[in-house]
This record gives sequence, structure tokens and C-alpha cells, in this order.
Amino acid sequence: MARPYSPGPKEFVFGVGDGNDQRVVVPDAQEAYVAFSAFFRERDGDTCTIDDEPAGERLVLMRGQGVIARSSGANLEYLKIDRPNRYTPSAMLFFENGYAGLDHFGQWLSNLADLDASPEARGAARAATITTETAALEEIGRIWADSGIVDPSDQWCVFFDSHGADDDRAERAALLVLIEFLGLERGDPPAEAADGEVWVRTDSRLDAELERWS
Repeated sequence: MARPYSPGPKEFVFGVGDGNDQRVVVPDAQEAYVAFSAFFRERDGDTCTIDDEPAGERLVLMRGQGVIARSSGANLEYLKIDRPNRYTPSAMLFFENGYAGLDHFGQWLSNLADLDASPEARGAARAATITTETAALEEIGRIWADSGIVDPSDQWCVFFDSHGADDDRAERAALLVLIEFLGLERGDPPAEAADGEVWVRTDSRLDAELERWS
């Protein structure tokens, strides 16, 4: 759930665990991002934290482990990072809308140990936490938005367009579970399709959700 818009200065605390925290008061999320980017570049530590103390929320960039963690009150979740250049975008989303701003950034899991599992196991674990049609469609929309297209025939939604089977393994595993959960029809890709593509027949529920992510 998005936090209510709150005009006026924003305050954050940046830290790397060395006791030399930096507190910034900035007019907006963009200025917070500029300040944090400079802080992040100048620190070599494995772990970097961003605290929104008034909201009781925190983002932790665990560079040594390739992990991002977010917390809000008692809620704590972890995300495996596949590319180093995803750390600062996660910070921008946090500055813009806190904990909730990262909802669609990737596959969040509540158990850090689950991140050590294979990508397929992580994807299945993520999908297993989704128990309603609405949430399942939203997750499918998030996955499709990154690399999905609609086939020119308008009969098929193509996920992971032009991607190989070694790419997006966790996302693909989650997608396959959700397709089955929703009772969607999966088709055989044409011979010229990349081996990582997943083709799903168009469906009124799916069409409406993908329109939101287009």
C-alpha cells in the first residue's frame, strides 16, 4: 500500500556500520537520491543502510551477499540481486515511497536462507506465498512488464521475449506456478522462438492486468 503523499522536507539516515552515519534533510526524493549516491560511492563496506526513522522503515543494501533487505515495523523481507546496478534504483524507490515502493522490484522472500536455494526453488517459494487471484495476476503483470510482448496474432502473451533458458530462472519458475494456479493455457512457442520464452494464451483477466503494466 502506497504511503500518503507528504509534502515538505524528508529526512533519512545513511550508514555503513562504522558509526559515521550521515543524516540528510532534503526537499524531495530526487535530492535524497543524489545525496545517497555520493555516500554510496564513497563507502566500501559490504552493508549500507537507509533509515526513514519517522516512518519506521529501513532499506539495507548487502553488497557482500548480493542481497537487499527491507523492513517496516515487524515486516522484514529479502531480495536476491542479480546485477550490481540494481542497488541504487532500489534506493530511489525507497526514497519515493518507502517500503511499499519496492513491492514490484523483484521476488521478495521472508526467509534469508531461501535466497541460497536454486533460482527455480526461489521462484516456487515466492509463488507459494501468493494465494489470491488478484495477487497472482499482479505478480504475472510485474513479470511480463520487464520483457513481455503480445504476439502479433493477439492470441498469445509472450513472457521473456528473446531470452534464453538460463535467464530469469526464478521469475520463470514463479510464472509457471502462477499460470497453473490461475488455470491459464500455456502454448508451445514457435520453432524460431528463444528457448526461454513462455507463451500463454490471452485471457480476459490476463489482458486487463497486462494493460495496467503496458
